[in-house]
Amino acid sequence: MKHGFLAAASVALLASPAAAHHPMGGAAPSTLFEGLASGLAHPIIGVDHLAFVVLVGLAAAASQRLLAGPAAFILATLAGTFLQLAGATLPLAEIVISGSVVILGVLLSLGRRVAGPSALAGFAFAGLFHGWAYGEAVIGSESMPIIAYLIGFGLIQFVIAAGVARLAQTMAASQIEGWMKARIAAAVCAGVGLAFLVEGIEGMIFA
Repeated sequence: MKHGFLAAASVALLASPAAAHHPMGGAAPSTLFEGLASGLAHPIIGVDHLAFVVLVGLAAAASQRLLAGPAAFILATLAGTFLQLAGATLPLAEIVISGSVVILGVLLSLGRRVAGPSALAGFAFAGLFHGWAYGEAVIGSESMPIIAYLIGFGLIQFVIAAGVARLAQTMAASQIEGWMKARIAAAVCAGVGLAFLVEGIEGMIFA
């Protein structure tokens, strides 16, 4: 249990950057249950998204504010999904998403404290792009599956981020090397982001 967040990040690093980002086999959810299941799954099977949620939790633990950062990020992901459904385009979304993972992962792995208004603004900015990408999974869905989808991915992100924050705090309080393990987890997540970033840049160059 104590190594849960590190194990999750390690699994994410080992996953291929080409892993599917869309639940339901790419089809838009058509029922309430499908919308909820898709929302719960998307932030997990999209390992770049998962890595960032883990990092938000680690940042929250280091700042001693367990809710502010996750809340700013999650609310922004909801707003980003609405932007997608409204037909808005966010440029270089995949690059920004993977880049956000790299930047936050590097900062935390170096022991930097990511907190305050600027950090919350950064979480919100990244959240818009992550949420915009989430929105692709429900294009064409009716309103009820979309609402269930929003509830699902909002809930699972909060559970992961808050759980990681609480676990990291507990480890730091009970073990001398607790924060070092958190920094290692952050470095693993940065590696996830770097893999996706390289893939995204290659895709732009050779498209």
